[in-house]
Amino acid sequence: MNKAVANADEAIRDLFDGATLMVGGFGLCGIPENLIRALVRKGTKNLKTISNNVGVDGLGMGLLLAAGQIVSHIGTYVGENKLLEQMVLEKKIHLDLIPQGTFSERIRAGGAGIPAFFTPTGVGTIVAENKETREFEGRPYVMEHALKADFAFVKAWRGDRMGNLVYRKTARNFNPMMATAAKITIAEVEHLVEVGELDPEMVHTPSIYVKRIFQGELYERRIEKRTVRAVVGR
Repeated sequence: MNKAVANADEAIRDLFDGATLMVGGFGLCGIPENLIRALVRKGTKNLKTISNNVGVDGLGMGLLLAAGQIVSHIGTYVGENKLLEQMVLEKKIHLDLIPQGTFSERIRAGGAGIPAFFTPTGVGTIVAENKETREFEGRPYVMEHALKADFAFVKAWRGDRMGNLVYRKTARNFNPMMATAAKITIAEVEHLVEVGELDPEMVHTPSIYVKRIFQGELYERRIEKRTVRAVVGR
């Protein structure tokens, strides 16, 4: 089955106002840049987003924030985004911060059909407020619910027309698990290849999870926070 579409705008044709949207990547690495820009052009409103962070000012999901398209966000890190901080303080967006490991497991559980699980992370803190707790082998655990979405935007290095995906390095963070946890997963890739060109042993996301795929046109690959090290002796 050929799941390839022409571009990002066609790929998000049915993304509706009020949708729950997962967006892959870690910081600015492995983010679906073309899909985010297309969503800004489309102007879809009242989005409930799930992503590790919300980009930075003027890039990545920061573009959706600036356009006023996000009403709530679930993630693990505020990051370098001053606009997000301002919007949270002014109560213009609802922010739910989750421990990163719990965040990952909640998404994985959503993709695996597991409605909830128990974890020791957060016990005795505000993370556990209003949540069920139980004791296992003498240790307290808090119950966390799975995360699922209407749509997932993921970015891979290579993909074929059936939707099989291969990620590279840090871009493998969150993208593979989010691909399994949405009703409609849309993948953008740097290189779109023909079926049979990918080594089956190297496929990270099988095609069964992907509904649409396209080759991205522009990748800025900006560094979120550049740091340099002084050369010894100079």
